[in-house]
Amino acid sequence: MFKLTGTLKVANETQVISEKFSKREFVIETKDQYPQLVMFQLTQDKCELLSAFKVGNEIEVSFNLRGREWTSPAGEVRYFNTLEAWRLERLDGNGESIQDKARVDQIEDDGDGLPF
Repeated sequence: MFKLTGTLKVANETQVISEKFSKREFVIETKDQYPQLVMFQLTQDKCELLSAFKVGNEIEVSFNLRGREWTSPAGEVRYFNTLEAWRLERLDGNGESIQDKARVDQIEDDGDGLPF
């Protein structure tokens, strides 16, 4: 499992490849010294995860690295990698998860002063 944070730059529509397979690609831009544009894909029921986000949102992507071998009809062997996303979280401007921040706010707002 890997994680990468960045700004959502491109959010493509879901592509139906066959009756049994659909995918949705998106791109995030990292905030490194030399920003990178990294493309991920969501598959099957995970395609809808992206619907909760807008271009410009800062997000954290949890993903798996997938690799495969393909042999062309001419016998040429090629290798491909895919970054398969399985979880997306919106971050605030400080790189903290908005979901986690909301949980902390709920605890602090109980009014009884207890952290549980």
